[in-house]
Amino acid sequence: MGFNQSDLGRALGLTFQQIQKYEKGTNRVSASKLWQMARFFKVDVSYFFEGLAPVSQPGMAENDAPVFTHDFPATRYTIELSRLAPALPARKQKLLLEMAREMGGGEPAEEADAA
Repeated sequence: MGFNQSDLGRALGLTFQQIQKYEKGTNRVSASKLWQMARFFKVDVSYFFEGLAPVSQPGMAENDAPVFTHDFPATRYTIELSRLAPALPARKQKLLLEMAREMGGGEPAEEADAA
């Protein structure tokens, strides 16, 4: 379009180095900056998304992904477990999973791991 990184940077209140980071994908572009860029270039925001494959379901990146459904209400216990589990080492996470499967009557770990 005939502009350089410095031109765009001045228009957005950024340095040309910050614009380079946007171009390289080092930094993410916020929605407000994307809107400002569109105004600067005198294009619609959709211009930056031309050529991308359409997504069949809003918010879903994969067409064949299974639909996640909540068939149980979250309780303070399940919320706390989901918060604490990632802090455990992988070995203890696996033990916790096996214990929960056993207590809940779910499929055994060997069968579930194979699936």
